[in-house]
Amino acid sequence: MEDPAVPGTGGPPANGNGNGGGKGKQAAPKGREAFRSQRRESEGSVDCPTLEFEYGDADGHAAELSELYSYTENLEFTNNRRCFEEDFKTQVQGKEWLELEEDAQKAYIMGLLDRLEVVSRERRLKVARAVLYLAQGTFGECDSEVDVLHWSRYNCFLLYQMGTFSTFLELLHMEIDNSQACSSALRKPAVSIADSTELRVLLSVMYLMVENIRLERETDPCGWRTARETFRTELSFSMHNEEPFALLLFSMVTKFCSGLAPHFPIKKVLLLLWKVVMFTLGGFEHLQTLKVQKRAELGLPPLAEDSIQVVKSMRAASPPSYTLDLGESQLAPPPSKLRGRRGSRRQLLTKQDSLDIYNERDLFKTEEPATEEEEESAGDGERTLDGELDLLEQDPLVPPPPSEAPLSAERVTFPKGLPWAPKVRQKDIEHFLEMSRNKFIGFTLGQGTDTLVGLPRPIHESVKTLKQHKYISIADVQIKNEEELEKCPMSLGEEVVPETPCEILYQGMLYSLPQYMIALLKILLAAAPTSKAKTDSINILADVLPEEMPITVLQSMKLGIDVNRHKEIIVKSISTLLLLLLKHFKLNHIYQFEYVSQHLVFANCIPLILKFFNQNILSYITAKNSISVLDYPCCTIQDLPELTTESLEAGDNSQFCWRNLFSCINLLRLLNKLTKWKHSRTMMLVVFKSAPILKRALKVKQAMLQLYVLKLLKIQTKYLGRQWRKSNMKTMSAIYQKVRHRMNDDWAYGNDIDARPWDFQAEECTLRANIEAFNSRRYDRPQDSEFSPVDNCLQSVLGQRLDLPEDFHYSYELWLEREVFSQPICWEELLQNH
Repeated sequence: MEDPAVPGTGGPPANGNGNGGGKGKQAAPKGREAFRSQRRESEGSVDCPTLEFEYGDADGHAAELSELYSYTENLEFTNNRRCFEEDFKTQVQGKEWLELEEDAQKAYIMGLLDRLEVVSRERRLKVARAVLYLAQGTFGECDSEVDVLHWSRYNCFLLYQMGTFSTFLELLHMEIDNSQACSSALRKPAVSIADSTELRVLLSVMYLMVENIRLERETDPCGWRTARETFRTELSFSMHNEEPFALLLFSMVTKFCSGLAPHFPIKKVLLLLWKVVMFTLGGFEHLQTLKVQKRAELGLPPLAEDSIQVVKSMRAASPPSYTLDLGESQLAPPPSKLRGRRGSRRQLLTKQDSLDIYNERDLFKTEEPATEEEEESAGDGERTLDGELDLLEQDPLVPPPPSEAPLSAERVTFPKGLPWAPKVRQKDIEHFLEMSRNKFIGFTLGQGTDTLVGLPRPIHESVKTLKQHKYISIADVQIKNEEELEKCPMSLGEEVVPETPCEILYQGMLYSLPQYMIALLKILLAAAPTSKAKTDSINILADVLPEEMPITVLQSMKLGIDVNRHKEIIVKSISTLLLLLLKHFKLNHIYQFEYVSQHLVFANCIPLILKFFNQNILSYITAKNSISVLDYPCCTIQDLPELTTESLEAGDNSQFCWRNLFSCINLLRLLNKLTKWKHSRTMMLVVFKSAPILKRALKVKQAMLQLYVLKLLKIQTKYLGRQWRKSNMKTMSAIYQKVRHRMNDDWAYGNDIDARPWDFQAEECTLRANIEAFNSRRYDRPQDSEFSPVDNCLQSVLGQRLDLPEDFHYSYELWLEREVFSQPICWEELLQNH
């Protein structure tokens, strides 16, 4: 059954027939205008300035520390300080912490760690709070935010050198296994921040130590650099026969999602997990360095460009715009004049980039605001996702009123040359030669690319050009090596696998990896702003909701901001964590990457990300869910002001929210990783009607975000049909400008053989079989292997002594008759089985 027509959306009129008759067709434009007018009023101005955003591993140091705490926790800063001062006065007389010599400070920390070894939970918590106050920078003795951050870093190095982290790790194990706290939280109708006090204190100390020690500065003394490398090694490898620290945090995530520990402060767990993975494996820039090193080790040519620098140098393009689309009926000349003008111009414009500029000047000659077909397809997508993707909005092209239309169209400035060097795969060269041989000779030579006998001269030149731009990836080499190891396991011997932090993490995650991925996606779904509250969804607000709910309007506003901020931080940590894992596993071995990717796809990661982007993404990126006076370390230096509506709405003065833009880019990169070169997954993007959703994200004028949106649109253009391409020429032109070209990739026309959607399920099944073979060969090593040596000498086998039962010789003849003589031997079957 079709959904009933929605007034004002351009849907079919309710007059009984499919087309709606002549009157229905005349009424449709008015309906669309009304719909767009409503959209314009709800979304506000569509003009978005270019966002000055610098992508990196993380936000600024102070911002990353402040996101650890919710605003509900601000009262605990005073509690931590009181616990420290009470303990400090009993141990040191007449001095403050900053006045002590380093040796005296170390002695006091040793005393604190000794006092943690008590049975009383209450006394242990007070000492842990004193340690947390040190890690927070002893803010009671500081005069500025800079001082707080400086002493926080100094104290964290001091705490690590005295063995604080390992002590707190033992306490964390105790709290995770604390069945009393779990059962108490399970009995409560609503879990609050009070149920996770001990865990929050422990995780906060550990996070502050990881984040402060991870941060590298040129002025760091030699002892700090040594401590940083030692700490990285401890976190990366299994110390004292224990699993790596990241695996413990993963187990906390799965325990939380299973409902066995609803009181776990999941935001702190996820933040710590992300920072531990980034600290032990390396961030995005370190990944680029590792990639260059690995290519050199494999004997591959160096990369043509540094992708990070290329993206940083890009400029944002104007979106498939409202302003320029707006007056097509008024500003564009009649079709006959337009054709004549194009004809005269084409004689003058011969270069490809000149043609592109001409197309841009032509007021997007074929890019219309939104056809009925496109709007209906968006409605079909809503039904297709069947509740998984809640398409609340139709295609977002909303022209402003004619009175606001500028008379001169904004020109797009083109860079000289394309930003990316083109790439060609070995498969592309083989495919090109196969087609050429079939056309000119009438037969093929398989995968041979060396001989060009019988082919005309232009084909020789084409093959030469393709080979000049041939790109061999690390993944290609790894897949080829894996195929050889599968074919010749005996002659090639056992593979030597280096024990890198990434390899050790994968080995530890391997058998529980599906549960880890499902748990992370469950939390991401609960934190997405487009998610609707459901009774069966997990409660991710346990570490932000106070014991007593707010009673005034201001308190409710503050809690609302805190909850939204809390969700944004969770989305940021999960999106970056998943992206880092995928990129590191892909560099370590392609089948490790594919294993994680498949489980993400099976857990509906693709529709989940599309669901996330099915919102007013510009509003999400510019949201101001922060109260600057309550952020750490500002709240520790100044007296907390009395909350007013003005102070709550003040926020910061930046034009966008860094963490939200960072999250959006990471989710787009994640979606690119999952769908690249996977036709079955690309078809999922098409089936879920992702094109209007992604196109809406182009409103954000930020080059990196636009690049990854355009990549996702490029891979599915061949499936979207000629009408879509014709109606979105500005988007097609932006793809041409910004996305890397693959020679003989027919993405813009859809004639490629890969565009024919047959047997996509077989593609996934083949990939899964390869992954299972890789995991089995490398990680499942039974003692009685099928490749163990076999003794084939008859005399040697018969000469072996076997331990037989004492009474065997009494029943030997009976056994011989029953087991040997009376059993028929089918020699043909025996030969077939062997």
